[in-house]
Amino acid sequence: MTVSFREWASQSFSDLRNSDKSIQSRLFRPIYYIYLAVLLSITKYIPWGTNIFERDWDALILLDACRVDALREVSDEYEFLTVEDTITSVGSTSFEWMNHTFDTAYRDKIRETSYITGNGYTDGVLRGDGDTGNAAMPFGPSQYDVVDPEDFGYLDELWRAEFDDSSEWMIEGEFGSRVHPKYATDRAIKAGREQSTDRLLVHYMYPHDPFPLTDDADLFRPFDSLRSGDVSRDETWEEYLDHLRFVLDEVERLLDNLDAEDVVISADHGEAFGEYGFYRHVIGCPLPCMREVSWAEASGADTGEYEPDAPAPEHSDETASAKDRLEDLGYL
Repeated sequence: MTVSFREWASQSFSDLRNSDKSIQSRLFRPIYYIYLAVLLSITKYIPWGTNIFERDWDALILLDACRVDALREVSDEYEFLTVEDTITSVGSTSFEWMNHTFDTAYRDKIRETSYITGNGYTDGVLRGDGDTGNAAMPFGPSQYDVVDPEDFGYLDELWRAEFDDSSEWMIEGEFGSRVHPKYATDRAIKAGREQSTDRLLVHYMYPHDPFPLTDDADLFRPFDSLRSGDVSRDETWEEYLDHLRFVLDEVERLLDNLDAEDVVISADHGEAFGEYGFYRHVIGCPLPCMREVSWAEASGADTGEYEPDAPAPEHSDETASAKDRLEDLGYL
């Protein structure tokens, strides 16, 4: 995010002149970024939410953009899943979560952590002193005290892998393709067996959209269609749940091939489906649908029956950029 009063004023003026949006929307956006500037200025020094490194766990599985109520709705379908506890996330977007989670204050614990991630924001956060997005705010922090990539015991940035659509590691949907969550599963199993770190952190990119399993073009990237009324909330919700089940099937496979007594299933942030006019997720949002995440405890035991064979990102056909991956997710 650009910290510039001039750019914020310019964007605000453009928003106010945009007749395609309601007057409420045109007025709300510049005011929100003033609120955001104040919030980020405070939370850089006074944390809001629970940092995962303040709790005990052997393996922590992040489901990107996973709502607590959605996880509870499907929990009866999975023997390993019981959603009792929740925490307040340190962010309502992935990069906000990373800015606070990977703070240098937790460097010692991070050095004992293997991080397997499909989230491309690691590039900007870990190599750019934090990331605050693309819009301008009038004041506030432009950098964060985050660790370097080398500070992790092991770091596997899966988003760097580039596969052909026909690859077994891809889902070739009717309206677009995405990397299959089993790629993260395979890499996590391999890390769990081979790395000597105390903790394993696995960041799956589902149930975050787009939704490659859908047979409806309006539901591939559903939130603009939901906002415009082209699809209903129920239709969007059911598609979201289907993709949540899709990744939970992979979580089940991971737990059957991972020795970890204390496993937690959580999320970096939640997702808005129109609550108070919000859709998807935005930085600094206080709504529970974005800030409250699960802290579901489970355990894993390696049966040894599955042998992972996913290539390392640097050994795939090509290497993708963080920009490529963030564009795939609809951020850029």
